[in-house]
Amino acid sequence: MQTKVILLVEDNQDDEELALLAFRKSNIANKVVVARDGAEAIDYLFGAGSHAGCDSPVLPQLVLLDLKLPKFDGLEVLKRLRADPRTRRLPVVVLTSSREEQDLIESYDLGANSYVRKPVDFARFAEAVQQLQMYWLVLNEAPPSGD
Repeated sequence: MQTKVILLVEDNQDDEELALLAFRKSNIANKVVVARDGAEAIDYLFGAGSHAGCDSPVLPQLVLLDLKLPKFDGLEVLKRLRADPRTRRLPVVVLTSSREEQDLIESYDLGANSYVRKPVDFARFAEAVQQLQMYWLVLNEAPPSGD
């Protein structure tokens, strides 16, 4: 059985470390691939850039997507994911500190499956990660890959 991969798209190193710590604390054994900007996320998902010529990437079971990213923001990443038949059905949880209502609206308009504001408190953040893991990696039935 193939490991279910989580793609964490996060440019803030403190938030990345917090998320990885929360995964460990919640006993999430899934492989976590970290992309630190929107371009790196797109390259990983579509086998381009530094991922060109590598074995075809394992599409993640879940994408945790920050919105405020360098190169391509999270909304642009989401737009590109939904435009491609290989990735249009990937579950994408926007995991962001943005409190802007327009970000919330636009995320759903572009096809986000969920929108979660990052709690600042570590205990609450770890609890949110555990709930995300339970739903998206255990309970949710993923769509078939491809078209």
